[in-house]
Amino acid sequence: MAQPLVKKDDDRDDEAEYSPFLGIEKGAVLQEARVFNDPQLDSRRCSQVITKLLYLLNQGETFTKVEATEVFFSVTKLFQSRDIGLRRMVYLIIKELSPSADEVIIVTSSLMKDMNSKTDMYRANAIRVLCRITDGTLLTQIERYLKQAIVDKNPVVASAALVSGIHLLQTNPEIVKRWSNEVQEAVQSRAALVQFHALALLHQIRQNDRLAVSKLVTSLTRGTVRSPLAQCLLIRYTSQVIRESAGNAQMGDRPFYDYLEGCLRHKAEMVIFEAARAITELHGVTTRELTPAITVLQLFLSSSKPVLRFAAVRTLNKVAMTHPMAVTNCNIDMESLISDQNRSIATLAITTLLKTGNESSVDRLMKQITNFMSDIADEFKIVVVEAIRSLCLKFPLKYRALMNFLSNILREEGGFEYKKAIVDSIVILIRDIPDAKESGLLHLCEFIEDCEFTYLSTQILHFLGIEGPKTSDPSKYIRYIYNRVHLENATVRASAVSTLAKFGALVDSLKPRVFILLRRCLFDSDDEVRDRATLYLNTLGGDGSVVETDSDVKDFLFGSLDVPLVNLETSLKNYEASEEPFDLNSVPKEIKSQPLAEKKAQSKKPAGLGAPPSAPVSTVDAYEKLLSSIPEFSNFGKLFKSSAPVELTEPETEYAVNVVKHIFDSHVVFQYNCTNTIPEQLLENVIVAVDASEAEEFSEVASKPLASLPYDTPGQTFLAFERPEGVPAVGKFSNTLRFIVKEVDPTTGEAEEDGVEDEYQLEDLEVVPADYILKVPVVNFRNAWESMGPDFERIDEYGLGQRESLTEAVNTVINLLGLQPCEGTEVLASNSRSHTCLLSGVYIGNVKVLVRLSFGIDSSREVAMKLAVRSEDEVVSDAIHEIVGSG
Repeated sequence: MAQPLVKKDDDRDDEAEYSPFLGIEKGAVLQEARVFNDPQLDSRRCSQVITKLLYLLNQGETFTKVEATEVFFSVTKLFQSRDIGLRRMVYLIIKELSPSADEVIIVTSSLMKDMNSKTDMYRANAIRVLCRITDGTLLTQIERYLKQAIVDKNPVVASAALVSGIHLLQTNPEIVKRWSNEVQEAVQSRAALVQFHALALLHQIRQNDRLAVSKLVTSLTRGTVRSPLAQCLLIRYTSQVIRESAGNAQMGDRPFYDYLEGCLRHKAEMVIFEAARAITELHGVTTRELTPAITVLQLFLSSSKPVLRFAAVRTLNKVAMTHPMAVTNCNIDMESLISDQNRSIATLAITTLLKTGNESSVDRLMKQITNFMSDIADEFKIVVVEAIRSLCLKFPLKYRALMNFLSNILREEGGFEYKKAIVDSIVILIRDIPDAKESGLLHLCEFIEDCEFTYLSTQILHFLGIEGPKTSDPSKYIRYIYNRVHLENATVRASAVSTLAKFGALVDSLKPRVFILLRRCLFDSDDEVRDRATLYLNTLGGDGSVVETDSDVKDFLFGSLDVPLVNLETSLKNYEASEEPFDLNSVPKEIKSQPLAEKKAQSKKPAGLGAPPSAPVSTVDAYEKLLSSIPEFSNFGKLFKSSAPVELTEPETEYAVNVVKHIFDSHVVFQYNCTNTIPEQLLENVIVAVDASEAEEFSEVASKPLASLPYDTPGQTFLAFERPEGVPAVGKFSNTLRFIVKEVDPTTGEAEEDGVEDEYQLEDLEVVPADYILKVPVVNFRNAWESMGPDFERIDEYGLGQRESLTEAVNTVINLLGLQPCEGTEVLASNSRSHTCLLSGVYIGNVKVLVRLSFGIDSSREVAMKLAVRSEDEVVSDAIHEIVGSG
């Protein structure tokens, strides 16, 4: 977001800002609401009180049932007023209070009277309120009026009806779909807003019918859309049709491209930009197709309007990631934006130039960036740092200038995330550019002398212990490391002791010196520091000679722990002090499956200090685009759901693998995101072999191996299984990573011709019932519950056993079902003895599901639960109960 254009030295402390709502309390406002009952209504006073009530509601203040009912009945008396301004406030407060079905009938007659009023403002607002608070029964009574309103001559009334239709489509789709003819007529309206809302509603009505959407786009791209807003919508729908037809289009034949290109010559700037953005995001877009869009965006770069400059440079920034050469012609215009007053525009211009610039422009860019960095916030600085890191990897010969720049900004003021981004960048450059190792390590050593962040100091010391001994002169780092033992907190001192020991183990000439320094650490005030020094002294030998063999020392200091940390922690907690020492071999090496409540999001690997990052969590649209581009999966239909990545390897292992589960109507696709963390290896023909013997309802139908997996470059391999359609099949899958490994020469970076077949065991993967449920919230749960009806309602009670708290029980069931908590009911008050939780979602097959959970806990911590389910299919209602019963 753009930051306000305020100079850094502006003193805003004296600019006192007062809110008109400062200090208002619910109780006082409810007392004021009695003014609604006065025989002689004061319209101005009533409007002020309603404004305060609306403020409280929008600030999250909750009214009890009694309070809400009293306010509602008082407000209904204001319908007798003829003041138009007050009437508008009455409409607003009724919508926000969302009265129950019993209360709605009180205002129904007044609202229906307003729907037929001669005052257009009354008609429009009455339609909005009625459609917001009504149920399916009343909707059928007013359907005729709504149809007439859609084609009303007054654009305000027509838009109100169309917007109401968009909201009602979520709860009463069958009724709204009967309005197609009227909505189609409204699409031809001359009113810009009516045409915009009509097109949006018509598309939503047809969105599940791909052919109908295609016909809609075909008919409207012939020039019948006049509204710029509607034109922007049409461009988005056209892009969707192009994406969906990409697999069927002939090579070089892209439908509707001429329409998008024609929109670049529209008189409205928003349409021009929307068309340019759509063209740049086309799958497999060519340079010829990009050229007209890039030309238009280049013109926007010199616009006097900041919003156009921002939109253009942001789009060009995205294009530069995939087609940097296509953006090169805009570099001169973007250089002038480096000094733009809007810091967001300047940041995007800088990062785009870093992606598209050539080697000769690096020095000039560095000078411009140096003056620029002090004027922007940390979040923008991080973006620039990441762009500089990419530039250095692109032009490794320029590492010295770029490394010096990173070192200089590392010493400036900044927050933790900003400093971590710089340190991570330096670490990555040290790893990937051999010539940068010595200077990079010295920069890091100089930084920790003034580093205020314990985490960064310990991570730098850890990295220094790995890379420092491999340099030509390891002794020059000893002073920096030992200084940390005297000048830092206990955590950093302990880390420095470990780093010293690593230098002593790997560099023979430094062993006597390291031993002397470690002996001094025996007098430290912290137990951890003294214990580490004692341990390493015994390992290296009392007089500097090695008691154990060199290989034993290196294995001890650098070797990975071959037992899971969770198991080690459990074993240590269960260990009772005795004459028998703790035996590490007694720790089980198998990882036990965790209870459902303990299955949390897996830890992320750090990008620089540690293993490379796992694949990012993509949106459903990005996954759908990726899967539709793979021929083996193109006939699976529409993607229903994609899970969050599930880690299949422990942190800090040779290969990092996580998996995303993609759910289709009759298929499941596993996307394995793999990263090779060994610089000296190249993996080829990478596949994941899966044993589905514990998932009998699944049968493997297709796979897509990964041809090559270089160091630190994430890649994906896919595996598809077919399952019975409409059946939420579950099961466990055993995974083994198989590949051909080739050694890589670290000096030349070239891999050997011959490779060796190898495999790596991964964690098991489970497909669970929650994978077939999509989290979809509802705006008003009460109305949605009542409109769903009791036809397919299923109610039962369950005992959940003893639990630590009611919060744990609620979270366990929410995670088990995979539904979306509504209206904040997932949050419990402390020490609650009972609670009601509301959940909503869509079951596979696009069946809406609503759930009411009532919990109670007794003095012995036994939890009981009542589960009520309503859905559009009795089979689905029964399935929800089966999930809870078997979970």
